[in-house]
This record gives sequence, C-alpha cells and structure tokens, in this order.
Amino acid sequence: MTEKEGAKKHHEKEERAEAADEGIKAGDVVLAEFDAYIQDSNELFDTTSDASAKEHDIFNEKMVYGPQPLIVGKGRLFPGLDESILKAEVGKEYEVIIPSDKGAGPRDPKLIELHPVREFVKQEIEPRVGLEVTVKGKPAIITAVTAGRVRLDFNNRLAGRTLRYKYKIVDKPGKPVDVVKLLLKMSYGTNDGFDIEHHGKDFKIKLSDACKYDQRWMLAKYRVVTDLREILGAETITFLEEYEKPQKKEEAEVEKKEVKPEEPDKKDRAPEELTEEDRKS
Repeated sequence: MTEKEGAKKHHEKEERAEAADEGIKAGDVVLAEFDAYIQDSNELFDTTSDASAKEHDIFNEKMVYGPQPLIVGKGRLFPGLDESILKAEVGKEYEVIIPSDKGAGPRDPKLIELHPVREFVKQEIEPRVGLEVTVKGKPAIITAVTAGRVRLDFNNRLAGRTLRYKYKIVDKPGKPVDVVKLLLKMSYGTNDGFDIEHHGKDFKIKLSDACKYDQRWMLAKYRVVTDLREILGAETITFLEEYEKPQKKEEAEVEKKEVKPEEPDKKDRAPEELTEEDRKS
C-alpha cells in the first residue's frame, strides 16, 4: 500500500468514526446485522446470517445474506425497532422486545374469511393448513380446512405477535456517495458496477452493464429516486448509460500485426547488391 492510499484509508476511517459519534437520527441509512424472532415460539422469521437461517431451517438459496441497509425513523421499520435503533450506537449489540402494537399491529378478525374449496380446485391447489396462497391479489394463510370450506387469514403473519430482535449496527456512512450505494443495494439488491458522482444536491449515477438489460432495474430505479429525494434531498438525479461499439476481432488482429517486407534471397540479387560477406559464402 502506498503512502497516499494509506492516508486515504485513514481519512475514510476517521469520517466513519465521526459519523458514528454523531449518533443515529431519523433519516439515516445504516448497515445492520440482525436475527428476528417470534417471542413466544422462538421462531426465527428473518435474519441476515446464512448460518442462522440454516440452523433454523429457513435458508433460501435466492437470498443474499450479510449486513442489510435500513432507513431509520421514516416508517420503514416496525415502530419498536425504529425507537431502539435511534438510541443505539454503532458497533454494539442490542436485544429488543417489541409488543404487537409497536410491531405488525393487532390481528383484525375481519381479515379472516371462509372460501369454498372449489376455488382452489380450479387453480389445482390442494388446500392444507399452513399453506400460503394468494387470493384476488392478496396473500393469505390457510388456517383450517373443513368439508367444502377453507378458512383464510389475510392478517400479516406477525400481527398480534410479540417480536424479539437481536441486532448490531455495523456502519453508518456519512458521505452521500456511500449512502447512495446503500440505497442502490436496498432497492436493486446490489451496487456493483455503479459509478456515482455527487455535487451538492445533484447526483449522477452511471449504470452498471448488468442493469441496462435487467427489467428489475426499471422498478428499482423509481425507488432509488424517491429515496434520494427523501433521504439526501436530491434535486437533480441523472442516470447515465454508456454503450461502446464492440471492435471486430479481425480488425483488432490487423492493427496488432506488423507486416515486414521479405528480404530477397541472395541468389536473386544482382552482383553489385552482394556484400563481401555474401560473396565469401
């Protein structure tokens, strides 16, 4: 590592330390590790750890595990978790018990419905207790199956439950560019390949090659714009797409190849063109 690189890393470390010393406030974007449980059953329902997910048999191969970005104090989290994180310090571990009124809310009896079995037969679904289904665009859990009837619960599965979070805030970036990286990861799943420039309230984001052809980016882009305006007060947001014309292989080979003129055989040269060394040979 060069002296210049070392100084840059030291400066960035000091910036992170200063951001951490300021404490966490509403509107901050933080990077967090957590395990989330239903208190009475000790069921793990969410985690950032692949080891915890495997241990509790909820591992999902499509999930990307590791510290996750969270927006604090803007209604994006359970109120009880928001309140706890606003008092937390970066790098320390915490455990918080969240009652249902500060979690997913109370259960609503009106969201429990009976539906005829034939609805599921038409969709080639065999109804069974615990199965998650979508009915008229709304997610529900089957809680009972009787003769000709299926009872569906449209409540959030965490409604009415006391929750327990074990968490640690591992970072709270202070530089706007680093905040943008977390917002990209939150909305799109990754910030790899993106190049970000920041000048006051203006942001320029050069897109990665992968996202240019990804339909998921079209939806994620609008979430990123909304978050940039709300969290960083962005006024102008520019997304840049660059496409380079591919160079043909044949053209590249011709450019690299140097053609050297062939030297005529000495027997084909005139006598006056022969050197003394040629005549001796």
